[in-house]
Amino acid sequence: MTEITDEDRERINLLQLISSSKNEFNNLTLDQLDRLQQLVEKKDYSHDKKAHKSKVKLLKKINVRIYELTEGRGIWG
Repeated sequence: MTEITDEDRERINLLQLISSSKNEFNNLTLDQLDRLQQLVEKKDYSHDKKAHKSKVKLLKKINVRIYELTEGRGIWG
C-alpha cells in the first residue's frame, strides 16, 4: 500500500473543507484555490473513471472561481 504524503493530507483537508459546506468553496482564498488546483492536478485518477470526471469538474470550478477573484465579479453583476 502506498504511503500517505503531506501533499495527500493537504489535498484531503482542503477537499473536506469545501465539501463540508456549499459556501466554504467561495470562502477559500486565492492562495488556497491555487494550492488546491496544484494538488488535484498532480493526483492521478485515471484508474477510476468517476473520480477522474469529478477531478475535471472540480478543476473547472476552481478555474472559474480564480477568474472571479482575479478579474472581479463586478463586470458580470
